[in-house]
Amino acid sequence: MAEIGVELDCLEGVKVVDFTQFEAGPSCTESLAWLGAEVVKIENPTTGDPGRRLRPGQPDNDPWYFHQFNANKKSLTLNLKSRRGIEIVRSLLKKADVTIENMAPGTIERLGLGYDEVKKINPGIIYCQVKGFGTGSPYENSLAFDMIAQAAGGPISVTGEGDRPPVKPGPSFGDTGTGMLMAVSILGALYKRTKTGRGRRLQVAMQDAMIHYMRVPFSRTQQSGQAQLRNGSSRSNPALAPSALYPCKGGGPNDYAYIFTSRANPDHWRRLLKAIEREDLIGDARYDTGPARGQRAAEVDELIAAWTREHSKEEVMKVSGDAGVPAGAVFDTLELMNDPSLAERGIMQTIQHPTTGAVKMPAWPVRFDGAPPRVKPSPLLGEHNAEVLSGWLGMSPQEVEALRQDGII
Repeated sequence: MAEIGVELDCLEGVKVVDFTQFEAGPSCTESLAWLGAEVVKIENPTTGDPGRRLRPGQPDNDPWYFHQFNANKKSLTLNLKSRRGIEIVRSLLKKADVTIENMAPGTIERLGLGYDEVKKINPGIIYCQVKGFGTGSPYENSLAFDMIAQAAGGPISVTGEGDRPPVKPGPSFGDTGTGMLMAVSILGALYKRTKTGRGRRLQVAMQDAMIHYMRVPFSRTQQSGQAQLRNGSSRSNPALAPSALYPCKGGGPNDYAYIFTSRANPDHWRRLLKAIEREDLIGDARYDTGPARGQRAAEVDELIAAWTREHSKEEVMKVSGDAGVPAGAVFDTLELMNDPSLAERGIMQTIQHPTTGAVKMPAWPVRFDGAPPRVKPSPLLGEHNAEVLSGWLGMSPQEVEALRQDGII
């Protein structure tokens, strides 16, 4: 199978000591690895990152989650409860450009690896922490996962139908969304360090990251003085009509297409009428302006649904798009995984993992000179012990073996 994507060297020479687990932190370090940094994941010698979901003495029954967030990295196992393990970590940190952790509050400090200690051995390091809640927050010491961040940071409050309880968005914005903000900040800190030589301490709270992604709802609250309400997507609201999901031929759970006409471009509505073969309504005062359509939002929705019900979601998207009307079919995960164009463009890549076999996963979506970065398999637990200890610290094979015999790695 021909490899897709390119080997990126944007961060060539950048060394990252990665103490992250699950998704928020690993998403950040994976993006750095895709851009060419050498990311060394420090893992527990027995079970590794909890995201591996390894069961002691049993084969892993869910490796796919770990693969998604740890591609292109190296794995070094170290017993951080041992003095020697901590000594090795400190030696690695002395040579690192970046270190990042998202352990439970206070854990990294109890290991003697807090910012003040690490700064003493490497003043130029970019020291990064991802937590659930920020320093000074009344919830500072509380644990958080994706859904907790989405609840406390606002996304859940604006998701769902207005007459029903709030709904957690399906994508893990709380985790990956936070990781992306940290990754961008790391790049900024590294760039500045090339001019000053000074390191930085970067901290991001998942709740704070979610607030960042809520800027449009906050703008609506500024406008109205009221909490932003859930508007759902199954019907247009008076401010934007049409703007909704419309049922399509097939009747399956995802046989819908979202059609939107911008109030900034009145031509969208006229183009849509032509696409659905209702030119007779062009210029009709009942529907010709946004406010007029808003007063008859239910009528407008049924007008469009009468057409979409006769066509597949793919046809609706293509016909609308060709007419210059914003439209998107609701594609599910299986449809996207099997989309040939995504595979051909390298946005969805298949890797060969030594234990799992073929694994298909989304790649970094930014194309560099026409191609996305190449995805490489996530590491086996401790796969790079000898390589990292030799390359970073100059250890001999005998020294590495001694560490293994002593249970340090």
